[in-house]
Amino acid sequence: MRLAKIIELKFKEIFNEIPVIIRSPGRVNLIGEHTDYNMGFVLPAAIDKAVYFAITPRNDDVCFVIALDINEKYKFGINNLKKSEKGWPNYLMGVVEQFNISGYSLKGFNCVFGGNIPIGAGLSSSAALEAGLAFALNYIFNLGIDKLTLVRISQKAENDFVGVNCGIMDQFINIFGEDGNVLRIDCRSLEFNYFPFNYENISIVLFDTCVSHSLASSEYNRRRKECDQGVKVIQKDLHHIQSLRDVSIDLLNEYKSKLNKIIYRRCKYVIQEKERLLKACDALENYNLSAFGLLMYEAHEDLSKNYEVSCEQLDFLVDMTKDNPYVFGSRMMGGGFGGCTINLVENEAIESVSKSIAVEYEKKFNIKSKIYITKISSGTNIIDVNENAET
Repeated sequence: MRLAKIIELKFKEIFNEIPVIIRSPGRVNLIGEHTDYNMGFVLPAAIDKAVYFAITPRNDDVCFVIALDINEKYKFGINNLKKSEKGWPNYLMGVVEQFNISGYSLKGFNCVFGGNIPIGAGLSSSAALEAGLAFALNYIFNLGIDKLTLVRISQKAENDFVGVNCGIMDQFINIFGEDGNVLRIDCRSLEFNYFPFNYENISIVLFDTCVSHSLASSEYNRRRKECDQGVKVIQKDLHHIQSLRDVSIDLLNEYKSKLNKIIYRRCKYVIQEKERLLKACDALENYNLSAFGLLMYEAHEDLSKNYEVSCEQLDFLVDMTKDNPYVFGSRMMGGGFGGCTINLVENEAIESVSKSIAVEYEKKFNIKSKIYITKISSGTNIIDVNENAET
């Protein structure tokens, strides 16, 4: 039975009401890593793994939510929001708090949710929770909120209530995603453009290293500071420079002698990644998946050698695909120091490629990797569980 149908039936069993069903997807980022906080571009896509909400409004101020996957319940009042030690309710309460702060009038609601987005794989299950609920509340209370405002509400929920200083990409692609397209987001202006990625013979396959290094958080913050340091050196002479987005590789090279080697390499990666992403979009417009894949490999090499946010396991997984004619491109995805590689693989070879890589990976590291097969899908939407074929 389809997951959305299971959630609908569970809701009817508990609340004896007919709910609205909302599908809220996870996401991948095909290219453009560590560019968001440098005011560059990112190129994410919504995927076919999602969180599903069954929801109805109440006439009081009580919110009754049930996380079906872990069989946990939680109740809270619209105007009595306190952080929960359980963790997961905070993503939902954070959204309600932002509706309150923004002056929208809410009542309580009943909700059952569950999904098939792997937790901890970097597919942004948190944004699916936040943006999915924001979309649902806007719909059931007929608030008339525009899409970009829903994105901002969802991001602020994670920043302010959950306490994670995430960028806007995850919530943005969740709301704005389109089937068969990737979305180029300008992280400075928030302008966006769709580019075609509709290859029926290709799937996006994620190989999970199943490792998470303690370096990830501290090194992420360090990279942000290193980029800022590079900008400040150039700003002393050129006041219009606001971020690495404004710096060309020629300009950076003019200041090479004034930057220490590490700062130079960090800045060089960000500038080159911006250019790679723009070339990648041109490749998609020309339906040149081979060129796009080569840019992914270049991005990984640069992330590993110049930005130094990869790790032995990620490098190994990417290297394993390089001579395989059925793999068009591969790179690490996300903050780094663990997590997944994202790979463009021909459907007919997914099983053989996955099996051989899994065997070699376990032989090398004594770790069983996890494999997730995804397709590009639409952003958050209302579904009819009797017609929708997603599981």
